[in-house]
Amino acid sequence: MKGGTGADGPAGHGTHVPGGGPGTSGEPGADGTGADGTGVGGSGADGTGAAPPGAGGAPVDPRMFDGTVAAVALLAGPEGRLLYTNSAFTRLFGPRRAGLPARVAFADTEGHPFLEVIDSVRATGRARQVVGERRPDPGAPGQARHFVYSCSPVTTVEGPGILVLAMDTTAETQTLQRYEALVSAISQMVWVLGPDGSMEELVPGWEQLTGSPWHPRADKGWYAHIHPRDREELGAAWRRAAGGEEAGGPPGAFEATFRVRAADGSYRHMTSRSVPVLRDGVVAEWVSASADVEDSWGTQLRERLLAQVAAVSGETLHEAFAEVVKVVVPELADACLILLLSHDEWPLPDRAEVTARRIASATRRGLPAPPALRGQRVTVTRTVREVLARRVPVTFRLDPGAPVPPGLIPTVSERWLTASGSTSLTLIPLIVDDLVLGYAATSSNGDTPVPGPAETELLREVLHHAQRPIRKVFDLQRARHTALGLQRAHLTEPPTVPGGTLAARYQPASSAEEIGGDWYDAFTLPDGTLVLDIGDVAGHDLKAATAMGQMRSMLRALAYAGGPGARPDAVLGRLDHVSAGLGTAPLATALHTSLNRRPDATWLLTWSSAGHPPPLVVPVDGDVHFLPGAADPPLCVASDFLRTTHTHVLGPGDTLLLYTDGLIETPSAAIDEGQRRLANEAARCRRQALPDLLRTLQGLSDHRDDTALLAFRADDEP
Repeated sequence: MKGGTGADGPAGHGTHVPGGGPGTSGEPGADGTGADGTGVGGSGADGTGAAPPGAGGAPVDPRMFDGTVAAVALLAGPEGRLLYTNSAFTRLFGPRRAGLPARVAFADTEGHPFLEVIDSVRATGRARQVVGERRPDPGAPGQARHFVYSCSPVTTVEGPGILVLAMDTTAETQTLQRYEALVSAISQMVWVLGPDGSMEELVPGWEQLTGSPWHPRADKGWYAHIHPRDREELGAAWRRAAGGEEAGGPPGAFEATFRVRAADGSYRHMTSRSVPVLRDGVVAEWVSASADVEDSWGTQLRERLLAQVAAVSGETLHEAFAEVVKVVVPELADACLILLLSHDEWPLPDRAEVTARRIASATRRGLPAPPALRGQRVTVTRTVREVLARRVPVTFRLDPGAPVPPGLIPTVSERWLTASGSTSLTLIPLIVDDLVLGYAATSSNGDTPVPGPAETELLREVLHHAQRPIRKVFDLQRARHTALGLQRAHLTEPPTVPGGTLAARYQPASSAEEIGGDWYDAFTLPDGTLVLDIGDVAGHDLKAATAMGQMRSMLRALAYAGGPGARPDAVLGRLDHVSAGLGTAPLATALHTSLNRRPDATWLLTWSSAGHPPPLVVPVDGDVHFLPGAADPPLCVASDFLRTTHTHVLGPGDTLLLYTDGLIETPSAAIDEGQRRLANEAARCRRQALPDLLRTLQGLSDHRDDTALLAFRADDEP
């Protein structure tokens, strides 16, 4: 017969034990507890060891339990006839009809564990306390309810009997279940650290991670598996956490991330947090939890490194790769070396000798200093060619102290690897737009484990991600190389001039972004007139270099077509009209000069300036001086302006110097100061041969801008 759910049934009525009724777990222990260890020993009904009401004395008066919150039932006689149930019992287990034997009152199929406990108490005279679970009837709403109950021998008005007391523990059980589920869901290891350093594992996982059994001492169990380079920081973090207590203040929480050697020999990142438990103001123990965070740590590391390498900048490949190696070391390798191939063609020619040159390197702290970068090279062997052709990283395991396989890196780097105790060498091709520029060589040293597939793949990805900033620098260098080639094609060697000496010098800017438009020209007209030109096109790119070539060529053509009688100001005026009309350049300066030798070995100089710095005259004796006369406006800004021509006579041994503003102009000083430095240095070195003099004077530049110099020296004999 079905029983009610007990929420509103009358006390003392009903005959059905609710599904799972006061179910049980196990036989009594020797101390009176349940066999599952959850019961409380003692012979008292409440499990405390005190005699239950009426045991061995006056009969129990059931009315004393009418108002209690505990569920109470009273049975008597050899059949355990049900004498009494209070309202709390009815709410928990449903109504039971008084007067029925226990096997009838609790006759459902899941009631037999309860009946076995009743029989045990009757046979032994010892109390039992056990836990149970009450499930709703099939199809009935509601969750299972949990309870703990005790059965104790008592005396009733009908003779020996058994008093049953039960308490609903559903809320407490659900809280415990949630906690257990939470711990399982986040896959944490939980343990307790005692004040004496002993460790008790509560939620296991250590042996599964490391392959070694849990050890109750940290110094003998944990530390042997901690990465050697993490132990010092881990100990420091612990001392900081416990330091408050040592200083008389409250201790703080311990939190650290470190690497633990896993069962397969690799290292995995773990995070641990320990919180002190205080009793009477004193740390009684530390409750700690650790979780494997390798996946999330790897994801964060990847994102951080990719962001860093994407921000790499530099004006040259040397500077860009110098930043790249700092991203790789020490996060992914103990050392990193970048080598660039001597050939910019791919595939590499089979029979041609190809070399790889060191251009950047970095090592982690604690290792010997790497050899200085002096462009050391290594001939690319067949082994390296195969690595580059396959375009995948290859790791070579090394025996510490043993020689490195030859031909992989330059000899100086081989010696460094041996001296630093390297355990592996990994080669990673460097690819930009399907072109193999070279390769990176990374190493693990000392106690650092040899990189596994995951570490090598991340290393490859980081270096591949550097492709974008490297491509920018590479394209800039190729454009610069093209512009310089174009520029140098126009800067021809000065001609041989009877009665005088010529020399010229051009120096590009040190910055890869500063290509520049400086130029010079020197040629003779049919009558022997010497024409010297120098100029500077605004801009620092390939467009400026192209405009420079056009303006130089146009000026040469106009001067030649004008002939010996053409005035410099007229030639520059025609150039201004043509350049403005054709849109050759937005702005340019130029200095156009003509030199004619006279019978007395002097030279008549005529010139016109379009916004260009004035010529410098270095006499064989006397003061060095800039030729007077204000410069006319630059080209391409006022093509209708009437330009002027100036004259000057150079004596035997005098030197005329034409130059561009990169020689005298710096961000930190005015042009006047630059001109004074130039005049003083020219005076000091006036006796030098012209090539040497120009080399010396070019040293005055800070190389932020390109510079061009053109010098003429009159012979000191007729």
